[in-house]
Amino acid sequence: MAASKAVVVFVLTIFLNFANAQRSPTISYISQTQIKDIGGTVELSCSVQYTQDYSVIWMKLDKGSNANSLPISTGSSLILHDSRFSLRYDPTSSTYVLQIKDIQETDAGTYSCQILMSSSNRVSAQVEVQVRRPPFISDNSTRSVVVSEGEAVDMECYAGGYPVPKISWRRENNAILPTGGSIYRGNQLKIRSIRKEDRGTYYCVAENGVGRGTKRNIAVEVEFKPVVTVPRPRLGQALQYDMDLECHVEAYPPPAITWEKDDFTLSNNQHYQISHFAVADEFTDTTLRVITIEKRQYGQYKCKAANKLGESEGVVELFESIIPVCPPACGSSRYGDASTLSTSTAAIFIAMLICIYRNFNAQR
Repeated sequence: MAASKAVVVFVLTIFLNFANAQRSPTISYISQTQIKDIGGTVELSCSVQYTQDYSVIWMKLDKGSNANSLPISTGSSLILHDSRFSLRYDPTSSTYVLQIKDIQETDAGTYSCQILMSSSNRVSAQVEVQVRRPPFISDNSTRSVVVSEGEAVDMECYAGGYPVPKISWRRENNAILPTGGSIYRGNQLKIRSIRKEDRGTYYCVAENGVGRGTKRNIAVEVEFKPVVTVPRPRLGQALQYDMDLECHVEAYPPPAITWEKDDFTLSNNQHYQISHFAVADEFTDTTLRVITIEKRQYGQYKCKAANKLGESEGVVELFESIIPVCPPACGSSRYGDASTLSTSTAAIFIAMLICIYRNFNAQR
């Protein structure tokens, strides 16, 4: 009876050994997707079975080409010489644990645990390592826009980083967007028909909860024909005095500005002095000084502004008045007359003091 039991045990042992020998190597467990911050530590676990006669390796896969994939370890030994990488093997669970410290952006990717059975046959499992990265604006995003009034505008903004950033649009000083509201969300900001009031600085803002986010300034220049406004359409001045006629011009590109009287273009001479003051790229104040007015200089004056998109004009009427208008008739520091006035006033004051002094002595 004992002999028969020994035979049974022997047969079962042979059967089990044979069964184990016929079992294929398998990967019983691999870590799930790992999401880590830059500078952190990640551990990737791979548990295997029936691999006594085979090599187990870790590799970082290259999505573009398997030939560029990076071998990291074989068995319980590291191949990659990088102090941030380490490997430990737990024989009780037959688990290979790959650890990466001080994670960098370049460590993000797909890691593969593989059992090599032959040159053409292997068992593999993969785990994704994602590294949280602050957002950055991609180079294919819009940098600046120059369009004519009435045209359609399509501004684009794309960003990288992990998690995938969300894009929003704003204007300088939180001004209202042409699409309505002060914030627009999406990769594209479309304006069907842009107006000159829509020009200015737009912000493409990318945020993903990592860091403070980032933004790009997009300068939007709108070309439009000149708009001429006249602050004072009718001005009176007495004969033999100077008078300033003014126009305000709004245009982009900057226009050519001229003054006319009786269809004759005026220039700087002993009768007229023309000045232009650029307040900004789109705004110019122009002044025509009529010098020592004569009868023939009364009438209508036109200030004209023209650029490639069109032209506009404003009319100022100069008429005769009895009483001189100050300024500029009585002088102003703006035109360099203040020093003359202050000198004359001082001379009169001194003369008065001398007279008072003489009268006082005569009475004594």
